[in-house]
Amino acid sequence: MSPLSSGLLGDLDPTSDRAVFRQIADQLREAIDRGRFREGEKLPSEAELVEHYGVSRMTVRNSFSVLTGEGLVHAEHGKGVFVRPRPPVRRLASDRFARRHREQGKSAFTVEAEAAGSHPQVDSLEVKEEKASQDVSTRLGSVRRVLARRRRYLLDGRPVEFATSYLPLDIARGTQIAEPNPGPGGIYARLEGLGHRLDHFEEEIRARMPSPSEVKTLHLAAGVPVIHLIRTAFDTDGRAVEVCDTIMAADAYVLSYQLPAT
Repeated sequence: MSPLSSGLLGDLDPTSDRAVFRQIADQLREAIDRGRFREGEKLPSEAELVEHYGVSRMTVRNSFSVLTGEGLVHAEHGKGVFVRPRPPVRRLASDRFARRHREQGKSAFTVEAEAAGSHPQVDSLEVKEEKASQDVSTRLGSVRRVLARRRRYLLDGRPVEFATSYLPLDIARGTQIAEPNPGPGGIYARLEGLGHRLDHFEEEIRARMPSPSEVKTLHLAAGVPVIHLIRTAFDTDGRAVEVCDTIMAADAYVLSYQLPAT
């Protein structure tokens, strides 16, 4: 087995009070940040790191666990540990709900997927009437029941987010919005076709670690958080016409914003 290339990784500091496995993780992390190991590239094997640092396999495994927990790497059984790809989708808030996209028959997700050079899909679709939660009811102006549209979004076969849209029944019941396929441009195009011209959107965003069910639904690797986004759509009369509750895999998205200076 050949030694690691000179300069690829440094040496341990025997005078440091930082645990050896954390020193190794620090060096691997720095090498990733500096581009010495690129996206999708395999890290040195356990055996190579054991030889390079003169430590036990368990110490190396603990170092890998640190990086896995940070979402920087993922292990493939029988193959090794690889640098995780950077987020492939840029979610440009100032553009994603532009009317021109709806007029072209495209949803925001389709536009973003095309920009990323990926193939978009939607599955796990469920449409039903149900009682509104207290939060959704408040956001929609004290409605009691809503039409809920649940769906999961995939890019090139990989689940990246799932979302539930809640709409007042007096708007959505008996319309194409209540159908599994709402038609070109999605539900926002249908809302505008029903006379609810969209005026603005309000979004609340927070990051957190996923629940077990979210890990399963989005096929999340260890250490990958989620972005929890709640959006409310308002028409030109100031009425809230939709609340969308979305859970996004944080390693799949870059959230991009343009903000005025004044």
